[in-house]
Amino acid sequence: MITKKIALLIAFVFFSTYINAQQIGASPEYVKALTAQWKGERFADGRPKVADIYLERLQEATLEQIWGFLGNKGFRNQVEKDWIILKPGETMVGRVVTAQFMPSRPDLDSLVKQTGRAEGRSQKGGINIWPIDILTKGDIYVADGFGKVKDGTLIGSSLGNAIVGKTGKGVIFYGSVRDMQELKDTKGFNAWVKGHDPSYIKDMTPTSINAPIRIGQVTVFPGDVVFANEYGVVFIPAFLVEELVHDAELTGLRDEFERLLLQQNKYPSGQIHGDWNDAIKNEFRAWFAKYPKKLAITSKDIEAYLEKEGH
Repeated sequence: MITKKIALLIAFVFFSTYINAQQIGASPEYVKALTAQWKGERFADGRPKVADIYLERLQEATLEQIWGFLGNKGFRNQVEKDWIILKPGETMVGRVVTAQFMPSRPDLDSLVKQTGRAEGRSQKGGINIWPIDILTKGDIYVADGFGKVKDGTLIGSSLGNAIVGKTGKGVIFYGSVRDMQELKDTKGFNAWVKGHDPSYIKDMTPTSINAPIRIGQVTVFPGDVVFANEYGVVFIPAFLVEELVHDAELTGLRDEFERLLLQQNKYPSGQIHGDWNDAIKNEFRAWFAKYPKKLAITSKDIEAYLEKEGH
């Protein structure tokens, strides 16, 4: 009898330890370890807090600029294409909050619900609201819904309004949504999805929040910065965003200035497209000093750029 009680006690302790070890939401320490190359400010959940100025300036980049920069840094699998876009023609940039959904099974569902309760997550409404509850301004909700369309609708118009109210942004789902017509009328909200359907979400369980997920061909980290437009979606490691924005802005400024000179027919085309002489460099400095748009780069960055060999 004593032996049986001891065995039951050991089993209970083991089960309790196992439950406590499980997490739906990644700990700040885990997120920090994933994103250890980021040296700047962080959110309370551990995600890198990329400055708003870089998110704003990234809006002006192109998919090809970002793809080329990341490829040169060894990140060759960061782009996913072929999306259904709620509002084509818009560009959406923001900080990633990740969630993974998996096909339901009773034993998994009970564990997830028990773990969510222990983590203080809402017990009212569907458990698909858990990732939405933690969103903040400038976040983009990115979820792996394993490509499910019918019965795979992670949000509808009500949750879409909740998301845009919290973030001012939208969603990227390797899955589907419902209420497309209402969502399209929601100001400030956009969505990149793999499908849409009038059905409600069914037989799907959230197994992680703010952990690495797979979106098509891309591994996505919490705290990545996502750039999405009608040509594709690219996920950028947070520690590379500042350098990327500087690189894209310098390239974009040079291209814009060169087009202006070419239209003026002031210099031979070879001088404009090739190595700049001192006269062109001085004109570029003066033009940059009066540039009307807000930029992330400074005059110091311009001087460093012009001093490089080949400029």
